[in-house]
Amino acid sequence: MSSCTSCQSKNSCPSAGEGQCPSGGQEQVPERQTFDEPHNLASVRSIIGVCSGKGGVGKSMVTSLIALELAKKGLTVGILDADVTGPSIPKAFGLRGKLSGSEDGIFPAQTHLGIQVVSINLMLENPEAPVIWRGPVVSGVVRQFWTDVIWDGLDVLLIDMPPGTGDVPLTVFQSIPLDGIIVVSTPQDLVSMIVKKSRNMALMMGVHILGFVENMSAIRCPDCGKEIALFGPGYTAKAAAEMNVPLLDRLPIDPQLAELCDAGKLESYDQTMLDGAVSAIMAALAGKP
Repeated sequence: MSSCTSCQSKNSCPSAGEGQCPSGGQEQVPERQTFDEPHNLASVRSIIGVCSGKGGVGKSMVTSLIALELAKKGLTVGILDADVTGPSIPKAFGLRGKLSGSEDGIFPAQTHLGIQVVSINLMLENPEAPVIWRGPVVSGVVRQFWTDVIWDGLDVLLIDMPPGTGDVPLTVFQSIPLDGIIVVSTPQDLVSMIVKKSRNMALMMGVHILGFVENMSAIRCPDCGKEIALFGPGYTAKAAAEMNVPLLDRLPIDPQLAELCDAGKLESYDQTMLDGAVSAIMAALAGKP
């Protein structure tokens, strides 16, 4: 496998041999370390990260919907909320209170359908209190969510990562053995540049990209049923083709979905969404013992 002369990455730098390192040669990318071991009482078959190049694209919504669809198929699913400074997963599922634990470890909360969830908002006295921590502290908490939590018989653990390519995504890529990631975007042309950053980081870290999900692709008129592209024509399909990464799904804006999330009743949503992403995860799971 080629290594990049600029970033010194030995993990599939996408521009190795081309003299065009995505990091611009400004900073050496740390090489992948040995993965952290999960809790000795935990059981997890497959781990999928959900990430985005920028905030506000609905990454947590996509994570929650994927978990819901997998649970409806009879799989045991967990969500590790790695977006420590902007946690929203508990709100969508109506989870309140604090996580329990013992001297053995931390027990995840469970939704009505049995989805296991760990989030910093389930550990704070006041869930509205800001988490004002520096990067290394946040990264350490995310690692503890993997090493100290007793995930119970999971088929799939979804990791809802914070946006960008900073400390926490790097920590996840280096510390947790991901089977792949799904990258969430919105339709704007800006997505081409932003998504490439996430894609290039994944390639440099040797992480498989399952595909893209375009969120907020359109909204359906409640009167005539016509789809309206609020952000103009979607550019994600073009960007996906240029990067040789599949576009798995286009997720429309659904006011009912937003209302249910605000009420903490996401599991009451009765529409089927994200078939492509779910199929990609099921395919990855099929190769796991």
